[in-house]
Amino acid sequence: MASGCTGDLGGLHAEDSTTTTTDPPPTTAGPSACEDGAVYPGRAPLRRLTRFEYNKTVRDLLGDTTEPAFSLPSEDVGNGFGNDADTLSVSSLLAEQLGTVAEGVAKRATATPEALAKLDPCASSVTAENEEACARTIIERIAPLAYRRPLAAGEADELLALYSAGRTDATFDAGVATVIEALLQSPDFLYRIEFGTPDPERPELRRPTGDEMATRLSYLLWGTMPDEELRMAAQAGELSTKEGVRAQAERMLDDPRSRTTVRYFFDNLLPISNLADLERNAESFPTFSRTIGSLLREETQRLIEHEIFEENGTWGSVLTAPYTFMNGPLAAFYGVSGVTGDEFQQVQLDTTQRLGLLTQAGVMAGTTHSNNTNPVVRGAFVLDKLMCQKIPLPTGDILEKVKPPDPYTGATARERFSQHSKDPVCAGCHQFMDPVGFALENYDAVGLYRTTENDVPIDASGAVPGTDIKVSGPIELVQGLAQTEAVQSCFATHWTEYGYGLTLRAEDACTKKAVTDAFKASGYNVRQLLIELTQTDAFHYMAAQEE
Repeated sequence: MASGCTGDLGGLHAEDSTTTTTDPPPTTAGPSACEDGAVYPGRAPLRRLTRFEYNKTVRDLLGDTTEPAFSLPSEDVGNGFGNDADTLSVSSLLAEQLGTVAEGVAKRATATPEALAKLDPCASSVTAENEEACARTIIERIAPLAYRRPLAAGEADELLALYSAGRTDATFDAGVATVIEALLQSPDFLYRIEFGTPDPERPELRRPTGDEMATRLSYLLWGTMPDEELRMAAQAGELSTKEGVRAQAERMLDDPRSRTTVRYFFDNLLPISNLADLERNAESFPTFSRTIGSLLREETQRLIEHEIFEENGTWGSVLTAPYTFMNGPLAAFYGVSGVTGDEFQQVQLDTTQRLGLLTQAGVMAGTTHSNNTNPVVRGAFVLDKLMCQKIPLPTGDILEKVKPPDPYTGATARERFSQHSKDPVCAGCHQFMDPVGFALENYDAVGLYRTTENDVPIDASGAVPGTDIKVSGPIELVQGLAQTEAVQSCFATHWTEYGYGLTLRAEDACTKKAVTDAFKASGYNVRQLLIELTQTDAFHYMAAQEE
């Protein structure tokens, strides 16, 4: 961008500044690279548990529902989901706080006789004669779960020695707490360590062990450690084939725990996680509140969850659903009659004004950073999150001059933001963002529908970037986006990066192609996409380790 460009690119991350915008990167590798019958495992970086995964794991391991990991420093954005293995370094602050969190979890797990009994029934009636045996029993039960693998020879003895050290001049519960604290700080708990096993048919490759595959599955679909059925399948060798893995993936998607993971994914993909903290001028937007913000977030998640799990829907059907979910207070905010009570219920939309995910008030409010709409930010969001086309941030002296136009420079956003599109340097970026953002101008800063701004009719005409689709407003825009292949492949890419905990690179091209092709073959079915993530070479193989 050049001096004189107007607009706020606050909807983009700083790391996007190194990526060009005019043409999206290729979405597939050439046939010679990916369709020659060879196995292309891509990268398998060492993955550390995120705060989301830590909380879910200690819940399932020890019954701790306090979500203690939220007191840890937040993860780097990385791939957009906070689980990018390449950015999950451990600072001295994080290491210190991991110890503090582990100490708190251990204390809660041993605080009362009832809590101890949950570790193992033997803990409810320990005596001087049997307490060491009970400590070993607890260790042999929870340590394999914490490590997500059977204990190696001698590991139980080492942990028992640690118990004894913690028990010295203290109590049984103090000794057990010492063990739990150590388990939660072990690399075997904090990291998803994979050594794999040699593939006899392909010596250049390794395959995850049964327990490692169970862990891959459980953290992909549930964000937590494997359950008993998955561990049993691993021990029985049922996870050594793609068919066995698919069967478990289908079972796991029927479990409510998968819905929590899907919610987490969309909380990070969409601008909805902070709606309850959104601030707006009360005089200009008297019906908006933090409570409404939280309800808007729930509306979005309810629609997505219903489409994926109840309707077995496609990404296109999520983008163009003619219905939504509201309760009484949210319906009153929207001006919809006939909905009462606090329970959410399905409501048909006025499809001349709204259609699908993108036109929900929460998404529109979440892409607005002030009391005035900004078509640049909204357009950038669609290009970045829905089309995987990155817009570079301006740098240097230009950055200081890029700011939203004064609200009094025009009656409508199109008038106020027209200057940058006239500048030939600015036009290189804004020719993609502006046609999308202008098409969404029928929604104000809290996402309510409008036809005028400052008593001037809104011109919501625009276009779908990278296509010849011209639109007259938001309904045609979402319909156009839903039928654009770049939108579908981008969605598959986001799920691949989240599911595999990385940012796709050139060496992952065949992985990206495999997932994208399978998604297309399924008719862009979202549930099927999650299953196909468990069927790739990247999920079933890893490059052999160098000696």
